[in-house]
Amino acid sequence: MIIICGCLVIIIATAIAIVRSKKPMDLIMAEAKYEMMYNAMGSRALLQDWMMRKDNKTDLLPQPGKIAVITGGARGIGAEVVKMLMKCDITVVIGCRNVQAAEMMLKKYRDEGLDKGDIDAFQLDISYLDSVRNFAATVTEKYPKINYLINNAGIMFGPRIETRDGYESQFATNYLGHFLLTHLLFDSLKKAGDAKCNSRIVNVSSCAHLAGAINFDDINYRSRYITSEAYAQSKLAQILFTNYLYTLCKNEGHHIQLHSIHPGIVNTELFDGTNLKNLAPWLPNLMFKNPEQGAIPIVHACLSPELEGKGGTYIHNCRIFPTSELAQDEELQKKLFDFTKTLIGIEHFGVTT
Repeated sequence: MIIICGCLVIIIATAIAIVRSKKPMDLIMAEAKYEMMYNAMGSRALLQDWMMRKDNKTDLLPQPGKIAVITGGARGIGAEVVKMLMKCDITVVIGCRNVQAAEMMLKKYRDEGLDKGDIDAFQLDISYLDSVRNFAATVTEKYPKINYLINNAGIMFGPRIETRDGYESQFATNYLGHFLLTHLLFDSLKKAGDAKCNSRIVNVSSCAHLAGAINFDDINYRSRYITSEAYAQSKLAQILFTNYLYTLCKNEGHHIQLHSIHPGIVNTELFDGTNLKNLAPWLPNLMFKNPEQGAIPIVHACLSPELEGKGGTYIHNCRIFPTSELAQDEELQKKLFDFTKTLIGIEHFGVTT
């Protein structure tokens, strides 16, 4: 009942805001459609988080000597992922804009008595392709073998902004930068995997992919921009990439497996400034997961022995969960993969020399 009341408040207030916006009627109707879809998806995901709360757990097994790379690991869900990995005695390489924040986080964890694992932080703006290239070069020079790559950094529902490379910001941040980073670190991931234990790539996606489609004709949404539509595209793209690259790894005999993750509906700064937090600020604290709970399925996808050899899957509350039909479309997977390679000038994925 609380969820229903909260959603009704958001729907009514959002509808009023859209009507008052003085936008063209076709755009108003399209925005309203996405608002309804997101409210339906969000309500269902909140219910699933509650019903599956006992499944949302994982064992933090010792992994001394292993290396994990995570984007956006200095705050929110990422910071909790880092803490859990450190408890497993893993060295965590963090790519973030604020390196000092990551270094302060290490001091905080040490002060709290966490004496395992380590943090190594380097500058990264995942939305800027040259920054991705510089970060990857630094990481591979210091860490020639990488066991886990967690593509976690993301943005949600911002105004239409193009990055320095000329791409819509959500597409660039959530998908394109991580595609390039995976390409550049792929050889290091191959070196770490073997027949007994695959290295793993974990792409943090969202249930929002259910509303997604890939707009190949206008990938940057220059003709019409609806922020929730662009976000859904970026999240679907992550899962299409996950599934296609896993198939490629299997066919080519690489000991790498991939998973896409829905961390749940988590109360983080991603919701700051959204209609939901503006109109029902009490709802996230009451009904959403906290960042630690959102981090658990991500860590599970990295470490769980039960998932060994079960790549190409979508994890929700530490369970393998179905995705949209589009995410399983093999032709669409390949089309997006080839489109993205061309977009950023990759001739052979994973080959950088």
